[in-house]
Amino acid sequence: MESDNNSFDAAIRAHDEAVAASGIDVWIGAEPTFTNRHSETPEWLSEALGESKQDYACRIIRQLRDRHPGSIILRTLGRQYAGESQPRWSLGLYWRRDGRSLADNLPTDPLSEACACEKQHITAFWQSLADQLNGNGLTATAFQADAEMGLRILFTADAQQPSVDPQAEPRLLRAPVQSQPIPPEGLEDELAADGLYLVAIGCAASGPENSLQPCIELPGFADVELFTNFVQRVAIAASAAGLSSLLWRGFPPPVDANVAWMTLTPDPAVLEINEAPAASISGFLDMSRELFDVVQSCGLAPYRLNYNGDISESGGGGQFTLGGPDSEHSPFFVAPQLLSRLIVYQNHHPSLSYWFAPVYVGSHSQSPRTDENVRESFSELQVALQQLAATTAPAPEFIWRSLSPFLVDTSGNAHRSEINIEKLWNPYLPGRGCLGLVEFRAFRMAMDAESAAAIAAMLRALAVMLSRQELQHDLIEWGSQLHDRFSLPFYLLQDLHTVFDDLQHAGLGLGEPITRRLCADNWRHVGDAELAGCRLDVDLAIEFWPLLGDAAEQEGGSRLVDASTRRLQLTLRSCGEHEADLDGWRLLAGNYRVPLRCERDESGAVLITGLRYRAFTPWVGLHPGLDAQTPIVLYLLPPAGGNGLRCTLHDWQPEGEPYDGLPEDLDETRRRIAERFVVEEITPEQTPDAVNPPDEAVSDYCLDLRRIKGSESRGQST
Repeated sequence: MESDNNSFDAAIRAHDEAVAASGIDVWIGAEPTFTNRHSETPEWLSEALGESKQDYACRIIRQLRDRHPGSIILRTLGRQYAGESQPRWSLGLYWRRDGRSLADNLPTDPLSEACACEKQHITAFWQSLADQLNGNGLTATAFQADAEMGLRILFTADAQQPSVDPQAEPRLLRAPVQSQPIPPEGLEDELAADGLYLVAIGCAASGPENSLQPCIELPGFADVELFTNFVQRVAIAASAAGLSSLLWRGFPPPVDANVAWMTLTPDPAVLEINEAPAASISGFLDMSRELFDVVQSCGLAPYRLNYNGDISESGGGGQFTLGGPDSEHSPFFVAPQLLSRLIVYQNHHPSLSYWFAPVYVGSHSQSPRTDENVRESFSELQVALQQLAATTAPAPEFIWRSLSPFLVDTSGNAHRSEINIEKLWNPYLPGRGCLGLVEFRAFRMAMDAESAAAIAAMLRALAVMLSRQELQHDLIEWGSQLHDRFSLPFYLLQDLHTVFDDLQHAGLGLGEPITRRLCADNWRHVGDAELAGCRLDVDLAIEFWPLLGDAAEQEGGSRLVDASTRRLQLTLRSCGEHEADLDGWRLLAGNYRVPLRCERDESGAVLITGLRYRAFTPWVGLHPGLDAQTPIVLYLLPPAGGNGLRCTLHDWQPEGEPYDGLPEDLDETRRRIAERFVVEEITPEQTPDAVNPPDEAVSDYCLDLRRIKGSESRGQST
């Protein structure tokens, strides 16, 4: 394992050197999500909030703080969806990238520890901070307000004495941001926008225990220099008042290339962590290893192990974000045609949309492709790309206005798009809309830090390659192939290798240790069987589940879909020392002949197809007359007759017995999966009489068992 990590780290360093030589500065961040895979309570299966999630977050951020001495924990606001009365909680860690402390004697967030909130200490802190905020470029006035957190200080970053007349300025009496909903137009500090910084001090509840703690509410600072200056003055004032513990909360802090800001927030079924962006993949890998180590030591995992042995991702995805050291130097503005080329390149390579994706993909998923939108939108996107290609040095807002109408889902939701540009240059998203960032959403949660870093390296290399590309290619209209051919891992992997070849030709090859990580798909394998030099492999393929109802009415954290259809990839290969002739080998699903396509890869000839079937009958779903079609029974029959194999794939324990709880580890999942794939040798007399499936059940790349029943019913009625 150590030698594998050494070779992987060397490949990452080589990637960083190649990107540095290109002169294109590309930073990358990520949004990993973790779950309690041993819990089946609503907060770890479907709900955003619950009894234990914030406790886990407190334990995690405490360990991260300990690993970054001189950092501070800030409590800002998380998301707030329709129907939620208050914003969700958010814990953030803020530190200097150079390793220096933000300030000496920093008062720290007590998190779950008991801490007294005594009036004399709070009053002394308020008075001391007012003194500290007067002088050295700042001017402050202390006053009391008849409001929650009523000890207040108003200061400016100039010599002008601020007025504290609430009659003339009622905003001075505003409620703390944590105690009120997020405004529809977004969270914005209007006072700070006018150069007036309002600080509120008092006692506040620290979390689930609701014990009162000393608290300071921060205004919306304009820049990092002013914010870090303020933090140092708070530390001095707290030390003078005898405060060693302090809740830091309020508006989100400013960031630049000199500081790092990581947040932990609740999302349905998971704890989401927004990693601080990294300037290199080596830095990204170090940060990810630290994060995975801390989170897993606290009892959370990046995946779930289901009763039957199936491995699922955490449930919250694992998005990545590309940008620059600041918005002005974002690669999408330094190379203004980059975003257009990226959209086209992802259209050309479905592997970037589906190979790494979570289980739910397609038009109404969390990351639909541009060609999964309505036809008119895709047609107009081609016009927009042509217009951008003809524009010399398009401005950031022009790029955003040109492409944002097309990077949405079918309901117009700009957040749900494979390429999300909400934070590129969006003037309608206060505070965070014009950051020069592009988010890539078609990624399930990575199983480990190295896999996450491999994806990050690939995305970063693609951005550099496309920023230097001179030709503007046209979009491809894949038609039915998109959800037929590219539902099968075989074709996705072939396509992914063409992406690797493109990077290699551009001088940005990823190296074998990285590409091996990117191609790993052991979790897809269901079972295999060998007979007379021929091997049958059964792997999970991709299914595109349909939405139930109106997407516009399902704008919460999840959507109702019919997930009852499953798709498998069936492949026949030679398994001997020499490549065997596959001619004449037959495969049956039940008594229906399975049409097989002949393809080749680096291992030789392969016969392949997809198989769709209904895995279960949903409580709410499509096709009420269609029963579950499990177990799936496959027959592998040799060309010259004789004994064959019967392979039965069960979705559950073959005897229908209950499992003794969830699997303890990955080894146990493999045992349970193997138990469900039953292989038996059969004689010709035990082989069913084969018939051809009806034409409507067969596409170019798949046999759909669901369509056979409908065809039979029509035949009987006539």
